[in-house]
Amino acid sequence: MKQEHHPHSKTGLILGKFMPPHLGHQYLIDFARGFVEYLTILVWSTPSDQISGDLRYAWMLDMCADANVIHITDENPKEPQQDPEFFSRWHTTIRRVLPTGPDYFLAHEEYGDRFAQMLGASYIPVDRHIPVSGSLIRENPMATWPYIPACVRPYFVRRICILGPESTGRSTLAQRLAAHYGTVSVNEYARLILETKGGHYHLDDISLIARGQIASEDALARQANWLLFCDTDVLTTMIWSEILYDDCPDWIREAAGQRQYDLYLLTDIDDPWAEEHQRVRSSDRQLFFERCLQELECRKKFYIKISGSWKQRFEQACQAVDQLLSAPHFSQP
Repeated sequence: MKQEHHPHSKTGLILGKFMPPHLGHQYLIDFARGFVEYLTILVWSTPSDQISGDLRYAWMLDMCADANVIHITDENPKEPQQDPEFFSRWHTTIRRVLPTGPDYFLAHEEYGDRFAQMLGASYIPVDRHIPVSGSLIRENPMATWPYIPACVRPYFVRRICILGPESTGRSTLAQRLAAHYGTVSVNEYARLILETKGGHYHLDDISLIARGQIASEDALARQANWLLFCDTDVLTTMIWSEILYDDCPDWIREAAGQRQYDLYLLTDIDDPWAEEHQRVRSSDRQLFFERCLQELECRKKFYIKISGSWKQRFEQACQAVDQLLSAPHFSQP
């Protein structure tokens, strides 16, 4: 519930870059919630920041929707020693968005007391007992994963898409890999739609399938343990739509170009077809595989072809994922 500001409410202020927010910030926020009745959080960003200020603002809204969260973009110094006008410049910025108050400035910075005095507030020091920082997370997200809030994890999670025709072991492979690496997998949403429609769907259902696939992946990215294994993606939906109906909604084609994965595992068709009532046409397997290969090549996607027995496929997939884990992480997935 959104907090209400009454004339006699005790007000508090938190200021930070939150690049990214972490459990240390969460403790600071929760402490402040318990200490004051009305909390303002200033999210400060500059154009040179590694992570978008708008994204960090959205994260903070997610983490503390009941607070008064404000995004500021003034080009102010980060530390007092950087500029003799540090405090006066920050006073100008804060008074522009917060004309009066606060009663308390809550922080764990060395200059917190003087910063509070500048605002006519009382300084409330907050213990920095959680051993993490934004720079540590940016340098090594995997090692600091337990300290990353759920809303922030999708930014850092490594996504592996298992792409390929039907009856090539995609679903089994996604589930086995998730269990092996201690994380979660995203099921193929089309199967759920087909179950509700008796195994049949039409062009009008393609948008439902694509939206469901995206929504499921984005929801599970918040629960992932560093890796997220996806049984298909919207590129798969696009290819099926074009093969079955010779058409595809434009927004799906656009989404297929925008969604990013760190690795594609392309499942080969060297395994015999297994009949299921939800599967479409075995005759389309070769065509679908060729389309997948064509799309990955023309889009310059990083992929590994997975073939052979189930055991061999799992071993090949693990080898590809292990190589991915040993590579430096991209700051922007």
